[in-house]
Parts: sequence; structure tokens; C-alpha cells
Amino acid sequence: MTTPDVQRSRRAGSDILRTAIRRNVGAMVWGTVLMGLYQAGETAFPIALGMIVDHTMRERSLGALALSIAALAVIITTVSLSWRFGMRILQKANTTEAHHWRVRVASCGLQPVARDVDLKSGEVLTIATEDADQTSDIVEVVPMLISSSVAVLVAAVALSLADLRLGLLVMIGTVAILSTLSVMSKRIGSSTQEQQARVARAGAKVADLITGLRPLHGFGGNHAAFRSYRKVSTEAKEQAITVAKVNGAYTGTALALNSTLAAAVTLTAGWLAFDGQISIGELVMAVGLAQFIMEPLRLFSDMPKYVMMARASAERMALVLSAPPVAAPGTARPAPGGDLEIDCVRYESLQGLKFHVPAGRFTAIAVYQPRAAAELASILAVNVPPAAYGGTVRLGGQDLADLSVEAVRELMLVNPYDGEIFAGTLRTNIDPSGTSRTVPEAVEASMLTDVVALHRQGLDYEVRDRGSNLSGGQRQRLSLARALAADSDVLVLRDPTTAVDAVTEQLVARKIAELRRGRTTVVITSSPALLDAADRVLVLDDGVVTAEGTHRHLLANDPAYCAAVTR
Repeated sequence: MTTPDVQRSRRAGSDILRTAIRRNVGAMVWGTVLMGLYQAGETAFPIALGMIVDHTMRERSLGALALSIAALAVIITTVSLSWRFGMRILQKANTTEAHHWRVRVASCGLQPVARDVDLKSGEVLTIATEDADQTSDIVEVVPMLISSSVAVLVAAVALSLADLRLGLLVMIGTVAILSTLSVMSKRIGSSTQEQQARVARAGAKVADLITGLRPLHGFGGNHAAFRSYRKVSTEAKEQAITVAKVNGAYTGTALALNSTLAAAVTLTAGWLAFDGQISIGELVMAVGLAQFIMEPLRLFSDMPKYVMMARASAERMALVLSAPPVAAPGTARPAPGGDLEIDCVRYESLQGLKFHVPAGRFTAIAVYQPRAAAELASILAVNVPPAAYGGTVRLGGQDLADLSVEAVRELMLVNPYDGEIFAGTLRTNIDPSGTSRTVPEAVEASMLTDVVALHRQGLDYEVRDRGSNLSGGQRQRLSLARALAADSDVLVLRDPTTAVDAVTEQLVARKIAELRRGRTTVVITSSPALLDAADRVLVLDDGVVTAEGTHRHLLANDPAYCAAVTR
């Protein structure tokens, strides 16, 4: 039974293919014309040979021979140039279209707020590469299908002129071949779709393993994780073998049927020539066409397979591109430099959380339960849609639900606890857009100066993927420097100093307060240094604010707070 999600994916997959064809209709028309000219020229070659043989046997003159050679040269030149320029047009369109879909899928993958897709990043990566490429093949497949049919039609007409039985043999044989192969191609499509899904799951699994390799080694879970990956990878391998078997059976059947048709045409022409019903030149033409027709027939018979593969990939892309939105984002924009208000928010462990951060103040939130810290940060980062929690979050006096995600992120930056480090340099990690005017101040405030001074290249020091050539503390400070360099009106930091020593933490806390003076800053932390640097501390326990004041006031008057932050 087909589920509604699968039906929606198939409809959206067909829409993707139609969009690709519509966007490249000009290139496909020119490609079809040129490839049709190429196939017609290929077909004309054995026809011309047959005519030359008949003409030469009658005339036996050097002039006729020279004219025949010139005609063959024109045909060969036409075949060569039409193939060259036709394939150039089609492959350029194919590559451009694949790039377009890769960007579209990657763009959706970078917007987890607006999409509700049960796919991991590794699966999205496979969809953005292999599936985008296979979907775009439709741009080449359709012209090749049409041009191949032109070649078969020209060959059938030419053979019919020699003898009607030869032409009917080609037409009936072609229909029988395509009918057989179209049934087999459906299995290729479903098998390929399942293979792509399993390969994507294996890719997502290994990406997760690489990310968590150090913690896995730490508590001895690496062997169990590797066994889990091996199981997923084995499933992908077995499905790949199944696809290879289906493809092999398809290709073998196509080759056998095409060869059988070519042999039938050759033998029939030989019998007709032996019986005197066709001339020697027509026999040469028929034998030549029987050999030539195998190539367009091969292309023609391969096209259903590629169409099904393109459709399967398009349906997988539709899982990302056509997924229903989690929430309809607003269009309003908050006022710059605004305050932040949490009004009776209920979500998971947060039980009616309520507090207000005035504009331009440095506020620290001491959260006793790590889960509550993560949930609060997710809500502020708009990783949780407003409809998923109760209460209201206001930024600059406006409800978060009324604001566009882009507008929120322009005004408020929430730096995640596990900020990603990218391959590149220290500079490109701190200032990816190359537009920040506060990079030196951000480096100083995050105490990344020792890392910069340690290397001769300074900020141009090469950083490996995921910051593998940096220590945990260096990666954390690099992420903090990136957040500070963004110079946003509202900055939310979650545990930005857990991997640095106490002395560095004291310096970082003081420098953040200095750099962010006059702008709204919220730090979710249990660090005494950051709590002491804040203008005000809010204590969040069991999902609600239970106390507030300065760090030193709370130390002196709240035993639970004192025990929590000084242990």
C-alpha cells in the first residue's frame, strides 16, 4: 500500500523533472537537433555505401567514385561536428542543472527551522550530490531518446524502401525490445531508490562516528559504534549488489535482444539478396544498417533505465525540497538594539519560564539542569518553532512568531555549545563573510591571541576539517571569537568557556564584558568568572527563575546557588 508521504514524494519528484526540462528546453531542443543530425548521418553512411556500390557497378567511372568519396566525407564531417557540439550543449546544461539542484538541496539542509525532514546531514549530503546529478541526467536522456528514435525510424524507412519486410522487422523488433525492457526498468528505479537511501544512511552514520570519535574512545563505545556502522554499510552493500544484478540482467537482455534483431535483419537481407529480391547494394546497406542500428537501439533501450533512475533520485530530492514547513515564518523585522523577553514559556523541562533582559545589559543565566540550558538556547536560536512551545518570546518588543527567521538571526546571534569549526584558516573561521570590522577585538576578547602568536602565519594559519589540528580549548575560543566578531545587537552564549583553564576564563569573562558594553548579552553558564562579570544573574531551576541578583549577592544570600557554582 502506498503511503500519502510516498505519493506526495512521487508527485513532487515528477514536478522536479518537469522543472528541469522546462528550464533547459532551449538547450534540449538544440541538443536534440544536433544529436538527431548525428544519428541521421550515422544512418546515412551505410545507406550511401549501398547506393555507391549499386552506382559504381553500373557506371564504373572514376568521376562517380570521386563524387561518392566526397559524399562520404560530407557525411563523416556532419557526424563528427554534430556529435561534438550536440554533446557540448547537453552536458553543459546537465552540469548547470545539477549545480542548481545541489544548491537548492544544500540551502534547504541549512534551514532546519523551516523544514521537517527526517533525514540526517549525511543523507542530505548524498541527496545534494548523487541524486542531484542523476536527476539532472534527464536533460541528456530526453534528447538522446528522441535522436535514437530518429535513427531507428530512418533505418526502418530505408530498409522498407529496399524491401517492406525488412522495415517491418525493424519496427516490430524495436517495439518488442522496448516493451520488454520497460518492465525491467521499473525494478531498476525502485532498487536504485532503495540503494541511494541505504548509502545515504551509511554516510550519515559514518559522519556521526567521525564527529563523536573522541567521546566514543573515552568511554569505550567505539567498537559497538563500529559494529553498528558495519551493519548499515553491509545493508547498503547488499542493496548495491542487488542493483548491480538488476542492471546486469537489464544490460544483458538489451544486448541479446538488440543482437538478435540485428542478426535477423542481416539474415533476412541475405536471403532476399540470394533470392534476387534485393540488389547487392541494398544488401550492403541492410548489413551496414543491421550493424549500425545496434548502437541507437542500445541507447534507445537504455533510456527507460535512466529515466527511472532520474525519477527515483528526483523523488528523494523531493523529500527535502517539498517537505511541509514546520511553521510559517513571519515577515516583520524587530527594532535594532532591542531587549529580550521570555514570557511564561513552557517547553519540555521549562515550566512557565519568565524573565526580561533589558537592552544593552550583560545578563548571565545560571541553569542548574543542563537539559533546560539546551532547550532555552534552542528556542532562542529559533531551532524550535514558536508553535511547538507555550508562551511568548519577544525580541525588540515583537513576538518571535511574527518575525522572519532571517530577521531574528540578523539581530540576535545564539552561539551553540558545540560550534562547528570549518576547514580553512583562523581568519575565515572567525569572519566567514570577510566583512567584520572587529576581528582583532574578537581575537583579543576570546584570548585566541596565543593561538595566533603560536604560528608564523598568524590568522592565516590553516585549520583542518572540524578543527582536528586544534585542542578542545582552542576550538571553543575560536567559536567564541567568531560569535564576538559578528558584533550582533543581541548575543547569546551557552557555556563558552568550559574547555579553558580558570585563569584564561577570568580574562575571557572580563574582556567579553568590556567588548560587549552597551549591547545586549546573555550568557547561559555555570562559570563563576562569567557570572561575576555580568550585571545581573538569573537562577533557573526546575524550569523557572527562582532567584536573581548580582553574583556576589547570590553567593552571600543563596546557599543553593553558592553550592551549585562553587563546587
